Amino acid sequence: MTQPKVYLFDDSFSALDVATDARLRRALKEKTQDATVIIVAQRVSTIADADQILVLDNGRIVDRGTHEELLETSPTYQEIVESQLSAEEVA
Repeated sequence: MTQPKVYLFDDSFSALDVATDARLRRALKEKTQDATVIIVAQRVSTIADADQILVLDNGRIVDRGTHEELLETSPTYQEIVESQLSAEEVA
């Protein structure tokens, strides 16, 4: 059986606690390293390590970049991050 080239996780991590989410993402990273992984998520911590993040507002892409880039340039992403993370986690 061949490995898929694309994986799609549509808000699959939202019901997990943060620690379980992190363990699952580490395990998936090993198993999917040669594939494209698309994660649809509402939790910033789930996608913070992504190569590219697409920020949607009312169904439209309003920004694109890494977590660090978006923290500097995207008011929409900044608002989402600030609503979810403590001041220490944002820095």
